[in-house]
Amino acid sequence: MKKTLVSLFSVAILGSLTVTSLTVSADDGGQYDSNGIITFIPNTDPTDPVDPLDPSNPITPVDPTNPDGPNPGTNGPLSIDYASSLSFGEQKITSKTETYYADSQKYKDASGNTLEGPNFVQVSDNRGTESGWTLKVKQNGQFQTAEAQVLTGAKVTFSNGNIVTASQSAKPSNVSTTMTLDPSGAESTVMGAKVSEGAGTYLMDWGNSVDTAKNSIALEVPGSTTKYAKSYSTTFTWVLTDAPAN
Repeated sequence: MKKTLVSLFSVAILGSLTVTSLTVSADDGGQYDSNGIITFIPNTDPTDPVDPLDPSNPITPVDPTNPDGPNPGTNGPLSIDYASSLSFGEQKITSKTETYYADSQKYKDASGNTLEGPNFVQVSDNRGTESGWTLKVKQNGQFQTAEAQVLTGAKVTFSNGNIVTASQSAKPSNVSTTMTLDPSGAESTVMGAKVSEGAGTYLMDWGNSVDTAKNSIALEVPGSTTKYAKSYSTTFTWVLTDAPAN
């Protein structure tokens, strides 16, 4: 700008002395390219649970079986971030076959408000490869009391399964919308991502709303089963491997 102004001023002076045509041109400075770069690496940090109805929001789940809170998730880059514990409530003893439903998942949002939604399991793949994975679950024995009195013939069925994610990677295509667990410990496939699927965070919800969540995980107990006036419990193990789904 300074060079241009000086050139114009000179033209004005010369123009007062002589009627000579003068043309001034600015120099062309050319162009220059520079670079930008970013490199991503696998993330080994744990991933926090997110809202099963809006996975863009972080939450703090409430564990109905443990007042101290749920177990922490596994470390990444391929991780199980959370799995709901199940409470089937307090029920009256009866000689009829009955089906009891797990309470919905309670959780707190970032503002501390208590909300509820479907029970869920959450998986994150932060390896940066889109190479696939498989999630399975097994029931570690039949429901029983602290004195090893067994709830014979009881079975747990998960239904209304659907995958929720905020990721743009393709959803896992191997999905068990309904599954009945084997109390002897055989594994059941929950969901599996093929190659080119499943990068990011994915939730398997049982139910797609608060209402459907209340009827999506069932415990059926035969009427013929002896029931003591005690609490019965079992555990579930969730197994995540880097084997892609078929």
